[in-house]
Amino acid sequence: MDTSATSAETKLATAKTILSTAASVAATVMLARTVARDLLPYEIQDYFYFRLRKFCNRFSSQLTIVIDEHDGLAKNQIYEAAKVYLGKKTSPSVQRIKVSKPEKENHVNISMESDEQVVDVFNGIKLKWVLVCRQVESRSFNHSSTNIQAQVRYFELTFPKKYKDVVIGSYLPCVEKEAKSVQQESKTIKILTVNYNNLYCNWMDAWIPVNLDHPATFETLAMEQEQKTKIMQDLERFVKRKDYYRRVGKAWKRGYLLYGPPGTGKSSLIAAMANYLNFDVYDLELTELRSNSDLRTLLVATANRSILVVEDIDCTIDLQDRLPADIAGEGEGPIQQNKVTLSGFLNFIDGLWSSCGDERIIVFTTNHKEKLDPALLRPGRMDVHVHMSYCTPSGFKLLAANYLGIKEHILFEEIEELISTTQVTPAEVAEQLMRNDDPELVLNGLIEFLKVKRKEDEDAKPRKIHEESTESQ
Repeated sequence: MDTSATSAETKLATAKTILSTAASVAATVMLARTVARDLLPYEIQDYFYFRLRKFCNRFSSQLTIVIDEHDGLAKNQIYEAAKVYLGKKTSPSVQRIKVSKPEKENHVNISMESDEQVVDVFNGIKLKWVLVCRQVESRSFNHSSTNIQAQVRYFELTFPKKYKDVVIGSYLPCVEKEAKSVQQESKTIKILTVNYNNLYCNWMDAWIPVNLDHPATFETLAMEQEQKTKIMQDLERFVKRKDYYRRVGKAWKRGYLLYGPPGTGKSSLIAAMANYLNFDVYDLELTELRSNSDLRTLLVATANRSILVVEDIDCTIDLQDRLPADIAGEGEGPIQQNKVTLSGFLNFIDGLWSSCGDERIIVFTTNHKEKLDPALLRPGRMDVHVHMSYCTPSGFKLLAANYLGIKEHILFEEIEELISTTQVTPAEVAEQLMRNDDPELVLNGLIEFLKVKRKEDEDAKPRKIHEESTESQ
C-alpha cells in the first residue's frame, strides 16, 4: 500500500472538511447578518455593532475617530474640511470617486464615494479615512407620525492609538487649514434656496446650491458714489472686526435694510455685496415656513461668511398688529403654530439664535419701509438703512458708460435735466439703453421716453392727492 498516496488523500479530505465548515460558518454569518438587518430595529443593531467593535478594539492597537457630518443642528466644520481635503488626496487604492463640474466653473470637484478609503501620511503616521453613509429611520421634522428614511454620513479616521494627541492636536488642524486654502482658491459664489421637501424630511440637505453668476459690482451699480463708498467701507470694517464683536459681547453679524421703489437695483446691490466679499447668498422665503422652529432649523444650517436675504419683508410675514404675546416673546402658542410669528422672527435676527454662526450679513428688502414694524428697524436688527432711489444724473452717466461705452455726448445735458425732474428707475433707463447699438438713436429714444414719463407723473399727481384726501376723511 502506498503510504504517500494515503497521506495525500487524508490531507485532501481534511482540507475539504475545513473548507466546507468555513463555507457553512460564512453562510450562517451572512444569514444572521441579513436577518438582523431586516428584522432587528436600528437601535438594537447599533448596540450590537457597538459591543462587537468594543470587544474587538480590546485587542487592537488602532484607534478610530468618528467625525459626524452634523454636530447637533449645526454643521461639523471638521467634517466639511475633511471632505474638501480628501478630494485632493485620492490614493491609488481607491476604486470609486465622485466627480462633478458645475456649469461655468473651470475646475473639477472630486470627492470620496461612500465606503471607499483614503490612506494619508502625516509625520510618518499612517492614517486611514473611510466615508460611511447609511440609511436610518427618523420621525419627520414637522412632528407628523410618518417615519422617513434619512441618510447619515460620517468619516471614520483610524490610526495607531499612541498618536492620538498628535492627530487631534496637529493633524486635524492641518486638515482644516489646507481645506480652507483649497476652498479659497476654487471658491465659486453660490445662491442657495430651500428645498421644502427636504426641510420636512431630511433637514440636513434643506439648502440647495446653484452658481450665482451675477456680474453686478460696485463699479457697475447706478448709485451715487458717496453711497457706494459708505457701503463698501462698512462691509470692510465688518469682516475685520471678529475680535471686536466678541469683546463687546455681540454676535458677529450685520443687518441691512434696502428700501425703495421696484427697479431701483436692490437685487443688484445684493449681488455686488456677494461678489465684493466672496460670500454665498441664502435666499429665504418666509411665507413657505410653517413655524418658528422651521426658521431656526434653516438658520443653523447656513454657513459662516454668507449673506442671508429676506426679500419683500413687508409682504412675507404679518409684522403689524402684534399680539401681546408677540411683544413678550411668547408668540409660539397653539394658535400660532402654523406660521412664523414676529417674536420668532425677532429672535432669529437679534436673539439667542442669531449667534449661531459667525460673519453673517442679513439683508432685508422692501418697497414700503413705512409698513414695517418699528421693532424691526432699530440698530442690532437692521443696522444699515440704504435708500434705493430713482435714477440720478450721475447714475445715468454710469449706465451710459456701461451700456453704450460713452462718457460724454451732446444729448447728456438734456437727459440729465429730464432725469432730475422725473421719477424713473435705473432699470427703466437701462431698458431704454439696450434698444439699439447706435448711441444717437438710443439717447434720442431715452429723451422721448423721459418726456412721456414726466407727463404721466404730472397727470398722476392730482389723482394721488385726491385719493389721499379721500382716505383721510
